[in-house]
Amino acid sequence: MSGGREGDGNGARAPAEAACRGGTHIVIDLAAQRLRLYQGRRLLDEYPVSTGANGAGEWQGSGCTPRGRHVVRAMIGAGAAENTVFVGRRPTGERYSPALAGRHPGRDWILTRILWLSGQEPGFNRGGRRDTLRRFIYIHGCPDSEPMGIPRSHGCIRMRNWDIIALFERVEKGTPVEIREQADG
Repeated sequence: MSGGREGDGNGARAPAEAACRGGTHIVIDLAAQRLRLYQGRRLLDEYPVSTGANGAGEWQGSGCTPRGRHVVRAMIGAGAAENTVFVGRRPTGERYSPALAGRHPGRDWILTRILWLSGQEPGFNRGGRRDTLRRFIYIHGCPDSEPMGIPRSHGCIRMRNWDIIALFERVEKGTPVEIREQADG
């Protein structure tokens, strides 16, 4: 991982610590467009994702997916129906459909569940104009018509709705999330 941080062991510290404690943690591999869920060092599941169309980066307004150590700060949408539409982290009462999309062209669809991320590295992804939480970076569901494996988001990590439901049930507030340009396994 790049970014000029000192002593971070290529950004692997948080998952390595979680692995040593046997904790559940997430590693997002931007190059592979994959999200991996671990319990300790054991891979539990792997999901295709779509990350920032503008690549990796931490700056507000960049449209990039932030790198480094994060945690799940909030979990939104428990019990919501698949395809529930969220705006400002609140359900709108709508359910996504192609007809609804046709009435709102260009809308950035945030569906089903939201895992709101908070950066854990002051000066890199926390604080100032590089703050993941203030950038409203989420792991969230998206329309089935959106391709996975291709960076197309505005910086968030998009998942299939059934995948975000499954992931949501397996993590909790405070779960470590490492976002890497390229994961080593």
